[in-house]
Amino acid sequence: MENNKKIIYFVVPCYNEEEVLPETSKRLLEKVESLVSCDKISDKSRIIFVNDGSKDKTWELISQYHNENKYFEGVKLSRNRGHQNALLAGLMTALESECDAAISLDADLQDDINACDEMIEKFSTQGCDVVYGVRSARKKDTFFKKFTAEGFYKIMAMMGCEITFNHADYRLLSFRALQALAQYREVNLFLRGIVPMLGYKTDKVYYERSERFAGESKYPLKKMLSFAAEGITSLTIKPIRMITTLGFVCFVVSIIMLIYSLIRHFTGHTVSGWTSLVVSIWALGGLQLLAIGIVGEYVGKTYLETKQRPKYIIETYLKNDE
Repeated sequence: MENNKKIIYFVVPCYNEEEVLPETSKRLLEKVESLVSCDKISDKSRIIFVNDGSKDKTWELISQYHNENKYFEGVKLSRNRGHQNALLAGLMTALESECDAAISLDADLQDDINACDEMIEKFSTQGCDVVYGVRSARKKDTFFKKFTAEGFYKIMAMMGCEITFNHADYRLLSFRALQALAQYREVNLFLRGIVPMLGYKTDKVYYERSERFAGESKYPLKKMLSFAAEGITSLTIKPIRMITTLGFVCFVVSIIMLIYSLIRHFTGHTVSGWTSLVVSIWALGGLQLLAIGIVGEYVGKTYLETKQRPKYIIETYLKNDE
């Protein structure tokens, strides 16, 4: 490491980002060159674009940038493995390159890249191993987007998942934080929940999120709900405990109803009870199916974990050693 300057790797997962990559690469290059010229980071710092099985010209653009400028590197996964696995592939590549820290961010650059300066400052001078990029406000979001996004974090917290409110995957991880992350072997990845488990000294940087300047969001409502379910079932068994509690409550209610029915029977006030019977059957049947579904989700995840399949396979790595 030259003159104690930190080697910082910027990790950017990409899936069908042909429309945004020209602007993204331009802004990131300007940021890296600016930080290098100000002696805030080493000239050995790099930008890693991770191609997550894109179907458009994303990889062709990454290869072009790599050939044109030494700061760009590219990782091509053998097939689409999802955002979290692509992000992990980039972080582990940065770890193998022995960087001092890696900053992960999305390709659309809705997250303010100028917040990187403060992240690096907290890492370099304050010794923070993890620095979260946190949205300061959601003024530009629609009511529906704001409601669902904030509801996501609240539900995750209610279910016992330790995550940072209004933080996505914009963060800085030091070399030893990356080493600790590499020890987590689960196939069902939820990095927003795993990173807080690392410990070490952490801090936050607040910024305002911009609108996406091109392309489409990769996280519509359906995918966000799936992502929430993935996070909950990957990090906590609270839903199963809720089923147990619900079963106990139903059992207590059934005992009360049994005593009530016997009293009504012996006092000669028996009624047909067709409505209550039908309602009870449907309610208990629905609860049983729900319980089986939740338990099945956990069993399925256990099944996938026991296979120990690789989370990703790197087909090509375009590296610059200059």
